[in-house]
Amino acid sequence: MTHKNINAIYHKIFDSYPLVEIEEHIKKLIELDYYYPYNSTFYCITNTVHQNFEYISKNFTACTGLSRDKMKSGGMEYFWSLFHPEDVDLWIKSLTDLMTFTMTELNDEQRKRMSYTWNYRIKIGHDLYANIIQNTTPLQFDDLNKPIIGLAHYTVLDGNVKMDICATAKYLNDKNEYETLFYQNKSTSYLLDIISNRERDIIRLLITKKTSEEIAKNLNISRHTVDTHRRNILKKLKLDSTFELIAYFKSNPKLI
Repeated sequence: MTHKNINAIYHKIFDSYPLVEIEEHIKKLIELDYYYPYNSTFYCITNTVHQNFEYISKNFTACTGLSRDKMKSGGMEYFWSLFHPEDVDLWIKSLTDLMTFTMTELNDEQRKRMSYTWNYRIKIGHDLYANIIQNTTPLQFDDLNKPIIGLAHYTVLDGNVKMDICATAKYLNDKNEYETLFYQNKSTSYLLDIISNRERDIIRLLITKKTSEEIAKNLNISRHTVDTHRRNILKKLKLDSTFELIAYFKSNPKLI
């Protein structure tokens, strides 16, 4: 998916009126950044209307090794260019579902007490990626109470750790406790879409340590067909071996 397409989809999700002013309490958050210590997280003031960052905290470069000035001038389009290609579609689906949930399932007061979390990978060097967990709390809303300005905290984790793309919406209740109102594992949903029923049959038999010959006999198909399915499954899931395949589905039994 091209960045132009991402821009159009993002604009559609967060479509609102174009005039946005930063309120005084947000300006105070920016001023406080001077006093915050360096650590493994950074934050941004996000503007979904103009698709830019009103502010990027000083920790950004320390956490990612990337240019803070380039992030500021390039806005969200530059940030999107860093996304791992495999994560873009799932990330967009996460945003779409979260916004649909927000505007159809929540009342105006609830929207003002929500916190949203999702994750993805960004490129921080040559063939090197980092996992990003983004937690965004809305700070300003438009006349339809759609969130348009947000305080986004980003936690940076090792990119070698395989993480499913998930989306969560939590509500700060009257007891000042966050309760989860929405949760989706987008990676799981995606896998359910791309794995055929026949491939799922083969995975179930592989997990029970059946050989290709035994699977062929059990399903009344040829050994060649079984091996073709096995190769296709590994390719779809971007796994290198049957051992990895078995380990993956034993850890995620609901997928089959």
